[in-house]
Amino acid sequence: MTSIVWDMGGTLFDTYPSIDNAFRELLLEHGVDVEFSEISALTRVSRDHAIETLSERSGIAVSLFEERYERVKQTWEVHPAPLMAGALDVAAACTKSGGKNLVVTHRDRESAQQLLDTTGFIADDMICASDGYPRKPDPTMIQVILSRNDIEARDCVAVGDRGIDMEAALATGVTPYFLVTAGISTTYEGAQPIGSLFELLPHIE
Repeated sequence: MTSIVWDMGGTLFDTYPSIDNAFRELLLEHGVDVEFSEISALTRVSRDHAIETLSERSGIAVSLFEERYERVKQTWEVHPAPLMAGALDVAAACTKSGGKNLVVTHRDRESAQQLLDTTGFIADDMICASDGYPRKPDPTMIQVILSRNDIEARDCVAVGDRGIDMEAALATGVTPYFLVTAGISTTYEGAQPIGSLFELLPHIE
């Protein structure tokens, strides 16, 4: 059997387009034209990194980017970000193999659970940063969720879209798969890059 540790935003859910568009709209409102691809490359590092970089380049206050992000989160309450293609297929294969679908996310529990509920994705367990654990790349959240589900690291894979996901997985001995966004060149030593969640299927026994 093979269990999966899922990252949420940008991995399980396709959250990036809404965020990237919101930041680009804000920039254009202030007469600053930054290519969508540039914004995308920044948000793939982290949202905070994108905000700080774009604020410095444009002169737009960090608080305005953060406010725009909060608006995006509010729209997800009515129109949730879609699941990534292949998420349900891979989750079903995991369950069929006798494994568990485990979610480890930096989101607060309320918004994370709301996303799961509105899309029908069933997580066997979930740990959020708001539960009081250190944030990734610290491996604690992964270690805790494996321990309380009695899962050995060798019987698990992790999938994420950022280096911090890969670092946390490697620190626990879990095999990491790096979900790469088309057109954005990102790699992480020790992690297997995949362009689609469907590529995980052969690895779920």
